[in-house]
Amino acid sequence: METTLQEQPKAAAHQAAQQTVLSILLALSFTHFLNDTLQSLIPAMYPVLKDSLRLNFTQVGLITLTFQMSASLLQPLVGLYTDKRPQPYSLAIGMGFTLIGLISLSMSHNFPMVLVSVALVGIGSAVFHPEASRLAHMASGGKHGMAQSLFQVGGNAGSSLGPLLAAMVIVPFGQFHVIWFSVAALLAIFVMLNISKWYLSNTDRIKPKKAAAHLEKHTLSTPMVVFSLGILLVLIFSKYFYMASMTSYYTFYLMDRFHISTQASQVYLFIFLFAVAAGTFIGGPVGDRIGRKYVIWISILGVAPFSLLLPHATLFWTAILSVFIGVILSSAFSAILVYAQELVPGKVGMIAGLFFGLAFGMAGVGSALLGRLADATSINYVYEVCAYLPLIGILTAFLPNLEKKKK
Repeated sequence: METTLQEQPKAAAHQAAQQTVLSILLALSFTHFLNDTLQSLIPAMYPVLKDSLRLNFTQVGLITLTFQMSASLLQPLVGLYTDKRPQPYSLAIGMGFTLIGLISLSMSHNFPMVLVSVALVGIGSAVFHPEASRLAHMASGGKHGMAQSLFQVGGNAGSSLGPLLAAMVIVPFGQFHVIWFSVAALLAIFVMLNISKWYLSNTDRIKPKKAAAHLEKHTLSTPMVVFSLGILLVLIFSKYFYMASMTSYYTFYLMDRFHISTQASQVYLFIFLFAVAAGTFIGGPVGDRIGRKYVIWISILGVAPFSLLLPHATLFWTAILSVFIGVILSSAFSAILVYAQELVPGKVGMIAGLFFGLAFGMAGVGSALLGRLADATSINYVYEVCAYLPLIGILTAFLPNLEKKKK
């Protein structure tokens, strides 16, 4: 009788952990939307900064590298630390760094000051993503792919909005008007503080590592887990090097090849990024149904025909192809992240930090290298080279089907 009474609270806690908390997932998606809207202002400002500060493509790439590396290097460390010591108020603290970075960016009138400003925004991103991803996992009720997709789609929708906001506010009125977006940062902090209250009262949803390993353990050997993680890292390289070419240089490519205005190029960038948001939302739930390996396979390798056609298309078909590329390519990340978390059960924060960090790092390194390549050759040549990157997706064939391997 006593044992039964002791087991009742545990059973109730387990049942609560299996319930999807949609309100928290929506709040996380909304804060991700605000966070990535603010971050996307940085690449959207590149044409303005390039003209006002007389930058070359290499310096534009270094801005992206600074932002992405400040985010990527810290994220695995933040995830590892919060796996052991959850920090409910870290989301608001991270957004505080972003707020300071935005204010600094609005007043930056030289290249080093721009680098310092974007580094502060990157630190804010490093603090936000691992813990927010853990919260999405906690609130998922077992529907991990759906939860990650809902969380990710908020970020990608925000990324797509940045170029439009830049075209409406920053391009016509100038760099200083970035400061008005501080209001969005303050709103995000308010929502994050409310999420933190739920986090504090639901820490029982965080499974102990041994229990998590018991519930989610697969039968793969350690060398196979390491090998699979290596393949996933190579796929992240392929995906985010190509994404770097689109997010950092797509506007320059359109202006150079088709002689359209800066504002018009921002609209085309918005179309691409909106397609990215749509693809992100599709990838997670589909992965829950058909298996994450197949989503990864289709997402990365399936982009190749469209990326190979892009450098040879007219403006109209460039826009159409960019939609297909955005939808297909972006569906991979949620599937890759959840697949990796299933490979290493009980390390949700560390894996989220590692893969978010690697994604940011690859985007930063890719942007810097592609900027250097553009200066040495031409912006058109960059897209001819990047067209072959999705072919690396063929490595997905070597990933095991975890759905069949679980006990």
